[in-house]
Amino acid sequence: MHSMESTSRRDDELGVDLRGVYDDLVRFETQLWDALNGELRAASTLSLAWFEVMQVIARVPDCRVVDVVEALSITVGGTSKLIDRIERAGLCQRAPNPNDGRSSIVTLTAEGVGVLDAARPTFDAGLQRLVAECLKPWELAMFGELLARLRLHTASSTVGVS
Repeated sequence: MHSMESTSRRDDELGVDLRGVYDDLVRFETQLWDALNGELRAASTLSLAWFEVMQVIARVPDCRVVDVVEALSITVGGTSKLIDRIERAGLCQRAPNPNDGRSSIVTLTAEGVGVLDAARPTFDAGLQRLVAECLKPWELAMFGELLARLRLHTASSTVGVS
């Protein structure tokens, strides 16, 4: 089943409507992002963009801007600006990287850890309600495996593309 705006064109070789699959995937991501962002904003001071960046900072030891870029597949400029805003809010801090003077290490402040920890239950409940409740466990596992494979393939197919 594909969105109403998808074409009825089917790829003759594959027997599927790739444009429809694309439409559904992108619209689902947009709807999921908007819903989770709204829930986080209603329950905390974080947007989903800040939450995502802060999760990476929390889990990556000696986190650098490039680590966030790679983890979230976003631009260096956009990531740096997001981290600047999070830092101005007092939720993270930068320190010189002792191993590379050209970069800095980003860590969450105590306040940042508290805000992130407080926001996680809202995020998790939203994912449960919007994704997990709709799929059987094996479907969710397969969906995750397929998305991971598609991301890996896309990343290796777009090396050097900006």
